[in-house]
Amino acid sequence: MRPQRLKKLVIVGGGSAGWMAAAAIANATEGQCAVELVESEAIGVVGVGEATIPPIQLFNQTLGIDENEFVKATHGSFKLGIEFVDWSRKGHRYFHPFGTFGAEFDRVSLHHWWLKARAAGDSTPFDEYSMAWQIAKAGGFAPPSRDKRLVQSTFDYAYHFDTIAYGQFLRKYAEARGVRRTEGKVVEVSRDSETGRVTSVTLEDGRSVEGEFFIDCTGFVGLLIEKSLQTGYEDWTHYLPCDRAVAMPCESAGAFTPYTRSTAREAGWQWRIPLQHRTGNGYVYCSRFIEDQAAADTLVDNLDGKPLADPRFLRFTTGRRKKFWNGNVVAIGLSAGFMEPLESTSLHLIQSGIMRFLALFPERGDNTLAEQEFNRLTTEEYERIRDFIILHYHATSRRDSELWRHVSSMEIPESLSYRLAHFRQTGRLVSPGPELFLNPSWLAVMIGQDIIPDNWDPLADYRTSVEARRHLAGLIRVMKEALGPVPTHQAYIDRFCKAEPVAFD
Repeated sequence: MRPQRLKKLVIVGGGSAGWMAAAAIANATEGQCAVELVESEAIGVVGVGEATIPPIQLFNQTLGIDENEFVKATHGSFKLGIEFVDWSRKGHRYFHPFGTFGAEFDRVSLHHWWLKARAAGDSTPFDEYSMAWQIAKAGGFAPPSRDKRLVQSTFDYAYHFDTIAYGQFLRKYAEARGVRRTEGKVVEVSRDSETGRVTSVTLEDGRSVEGEFFIDCTGFVGLLIEKSLQTGYEDWTHYLPCDRAVAMPCESAGAFTPYTRSTAREAGWQWRIPLQHRTGNGYVYCSRFIEDQAAADTLVDNLDGKPLADPRFLRFTTGRRKKFWNGNVVAIGLSAGFMEPLESTSLHLIQSGIMRFLALFPERGDNTLAEQEFNRLTTEEYERIRDFIILHYHATSRRDSELWRHVSSMEIPESLSYRLAHFRQTGRLVSPGPELFLNPSWLAVMIGQDIIPDNWDPLADYRTSVEARRHLAGLIRVMKEALGPVPTHQAYIDRFCKAEPVAFD
């Protein structure tokens, strides 16, 4: 007999996680499953995850959201990748682009031909073979071409936006599709005495909100997944020691870059995220190596423009829940775990958790298999993203402060050591399976952080008929020619998605 479908699902917590979940579930179930979101205006949201990666396009498209309308409503801008400053060594920069490097012209991958050319004396930086970087350093933006024959099709993009505005934008979307919002602070979680399943949450004024399934979007506190169910947390501080951040917006100043910038500092790193109405800034740091006030002073001293608010401090422990789906509760967003936003994965982990939940959508009966699969896939995603972030810290030649001496010599996961061994010896990229960051991303960071393989693919030495140097030079020439019709980032936004001015007190 087929189990009965859910009649009501309750989302506890709002912000980006809560309203992304509400919008996606309402859209997927076509209003046939009642969705109630409980949130309290008295509880603030973190609101600093302003940079994204390309899959956010798919999330918005799935909801039928118009890109220009969304960018305008969230004071957004476009992002072609991330520039890393001083990570490998002081005075050095590299770019992690969205998209591929160049266009493959042979069965031997382009980076192997670049390695061989480099050994022969060619000094062209690897970044130069990225169309995203060519556009980004020119300060331009235009969507990629759909014609796969053109080099203009080899890049991708994401967005910078105000996450609080995004939550408000999705709230309107969700409420228009039947989602009910209940204002109130949750003070108690009730569970069935026999099954242990959550049955309802009680609000400060005594009201009770019942449901058959619950999504925990309560942030670091993990009100349902941890405080009630005591699921447990796997701490990754020994790999990623940064445990605090200080955030502060400032007036827009300088170049309106179509990319995020991450600058390595003495005890962590600083982000710079350009929006239409302001620039988002923050310093992620390790409290073992710097005091809070010193971190705030460092941030203020390195702003582009006048501060628009006082410093706001955050504390966190990098890691993940031991189970993301526990009984009839799924944790989404910060309640599921925390990964520092070095590669802009915060909103993506919300998105992927929601889409995975929809793919394994529960029924009123036994969901044990769905729960196991959700936890397996989510664990793998978190661990592979973790390894990618560790790479940035560990692959450094900096020894000028305690943090950099620590991360350069610390023990790293075996899964990452295995990848690095392969790449250092042969330039080969190996992977444990499907993952968020694909070969071009690993190439960008490993080469960008001065991990240069000892050798290249031996097939390149056999393929004497391939005029690799000519192809490499031709790629850069074609990319530079393609820049001609690309408008500036500002001009593109002014034409298609300029937001209304915002007045700051």
